[in-house]
Amino acid sequence: MGFTQKKKGKNDFLVQGAVLAAAGMLTRLIGLAYRIPMNNILGDEGQGFYGVAFEIYSIALLLTSYSLPLAVSKLVSARKARNEHQSIIKVLKTALIFAGVVGGLVALIIFLCANKIATHVMSMHLSIYALRVLAPGLLIVAFLGVLRGFFQGMGTMYPTAISQVLEQIINAVVSLVAASYFFKVGTMAMKKAGTTENLSGAYGAAGGTLGTVVGALTALVFLLWLLFMMRKVLHSYARQPAVVDESYGTIFKVLILTIAPVIMSTAIYNISQVIDQAVFAKAMQVQGYKESTYSAMLGMFSGKYNTLINVPLAIANALAVSVIPSMTTVKVQGNKDEMLEKMALSIRFAMIIAIPSFVGYLIYAHPVIDLLYNGNIDMPSSMLKLGAISVVFYCLSTVTNALLQGIDKMMTPVRNAAVSLLIHLVSLLIMLIVFHMTIYAVVLANVVFSLCMCIFNQLSIRHYTGYRQEFTKTFLLPLAASAIMGLVSFLFYKLFSFMRLGGAATLIALLIAVIVYVIALLALGVFKRSELMMMPGGRKIVRFLDRFKLMRSESGGSEQQ
Repeated sequence: MGFTQKKKGKNDFLVQGAVLAAAGMLTRLIGLAYRIPMNNILGDEGQGFYGVAFEIYSIALLLTSYSLPLAVSKLVSARKARNEHQSIIKVLKTALIFAGVVGGLVALIIFLCANKIATHVMSMHLSIYALRVLAPGLLIVAFLGVLRGFFQGMGTMYPTAISQVLEQIINAVVSLVAASYFFKVGTMAMKKAGTTENLSGAYGAAGGTLGTVVGALTALVFLLWLLFMMRKVLHSYARQPAVVDESYGTIFKVLILTIAPVIMSTAIYNISQVIDQAVFAKAMQVQGYKESTYSAMLGMFSGKYNTLINVPLAIANALAVSVIPSMTTVKVQGNKDEMLEKMALSIRFAMIIAIPSFVGYLIYAHPVIDLLYNGNIDMPSSMLKLGAISVVFYCLSTVTNALLQGIDKMMTPVRNAAVSLLIHLVSLLIMLIVFHMTIYAVVLANVVFSLCMCIFNQLSIRHYTGYRQEFTKTFLLPLAASAIMGLVSFLFYKLFSFMRLGGAATLIALLIAVIVYVIALLALGVFKRSELMMMPGGRKIVRFLDRFKLMRSESGGSEQQ
């Protein structure tokens, strides 16, 4: 009993991470669910306008919100570990002012310069409508990022998790309704103007982006309400005598020093997507392709391929969010053994999700794309098979990025990402210009980038902490379990397909795959009883497994420690 409670407290970041991961998976699934009819409403070319606008929006978010949850959670958790409660309030106020100024400025720039960005940078001028609709969202999401970071730094992921689900539900509903309505408006505008330009797709894309803004606003209102509910706690913090008298100027400098490297590393991650699309569009123009052709390719890449690739990445992102304040606390306390244990658990947990996702996409790329989308099926299916391995690399690089940032090696991921981006760009240009691989060059270049990040981050972690990566339970056994999963489920899929069950064959096979994978993990001894007990609902899981004799007994009396 003592051991379990101790471990639960020490590895509470796994529980918090699991909560956030569950919310992240749910939001991704909601996103996947609404993006399917969205793609069908807009068509591949309209989806191209939508995707390009979102890539620019993502880059703008780097300056207004992407770095804020991480930075604020890191600063708050460090001060909470030292009981510097008055400084926590100052961090919150300083971050909100920063978000308002920077978020408002970037939103204004994007709105005013939308035409030049869409026409001259992205070579897709009809994406201007979607880009202008997204611009106000930059200010909203900046404030949202600060509040999420504050609650994460206070040690709870529940406000972030609930707000994410709420945001995505509103986003899905508003996006579909608005996209459908404005697509019809665009169709009428085309007839009235007598033009062949795809205004229906452009207007529909703008309607689709409206859901993003309204969803973010809803989540912000929810978090503001939570902040109001804890006003008594915040007032007591403000009245406590200062342990360390930090001025607002000092906190602002620390905030900037924390944000800057996070912005740079995240910017390189995200700017690679924008560069990919811009370079791809230019290369296709030079090679004589029509804008409608390469817009459709980009639409399939962003709307079908990327949407599916990003679903399992929700786990890695959630782990990254939860592990940063946890690692910061451990570093402040100077507990190296616990730090190394958290690193191992974080990487292992991410791989247990990423590796079967890779195998599943490799085997079921065509059936899944066929089940979910209309239009061209073969090209996005080939993309998914080709790029499936990037799920493993991106999950690993995301978690290792967070580990480095958690131990205050903020600039290391920046350097690693910069070198990886250079290698990525060289490989992209070679594949586009020399081998004429069209959109497949973009897919493979992303694999190269994520692989390089994994290698460089692992080397950096070993250099700074002495951490040695365990391979058997982290990589080999999940891969073996995934291979068993793939073989068994694929045989069932063939059987169900022979029975002419249509799309149901894919759904049933995927359900069987999940069951077989979990059983294979347990049979191979990937999880110890004590490790399962750390997870949310771990005791119930262990009792269930014991009832059916699916749980291996631990040797060496580790349960009694």
